[in-house]
Amino acid sequence: MITFKPVALFGLLAGIIMSLGSLTVVANHDSGSSIAKRISAVGRICVEGQSCKAPVAEVIEVAAGPRTGESVYASGCAACHDSGAAGAPMLGDVAAWSPRLDKGIDKLFSNAWFGYNSMPAKGMCKRCSEDEIRDAIIHLVDNSK
Repeated sequence: MITFKPVALFGLLAGIIMSLGSLTVVANHDSGSSIAKRISAVGRICVEGQSCKAPVAEVIEVAAGPRTGESVYASGCAACHDSGAAGAPMLGDVAAWSPRLDKGIDKLFSNAWFGYNSMPAKGMCKRCSEDEIRDAIIHLVDNSK
């Protein structure tokens, strides 16, 4: 029967590690392909009737540029400002918008950007730029005078 004492085992492991000391392993984790692989999507989005072979990045359409105030309004703001949900002043309601307009566009923008009362920051449009939010406010105001 063979028995190892802890000191002997440590010596054996130290010898192996020392012999590997001259071995150099280079890992390039900053290469373009390495980064792309690490941040790529885990799954795929498949639409019925289409092939599921395309990566997510190819399936999702990216906007060509900034959206108009009207399109930003229609894609998010309208959900509350067309129905009055959570007390939102409705599009075209001059009486509701008059006191708000008296405070100026900058105040309206600040309320929209950071949120105010029941309105969440940026109207929950996480990908909207400052210009897009400002254009949506201008669209809303122009249609509520």
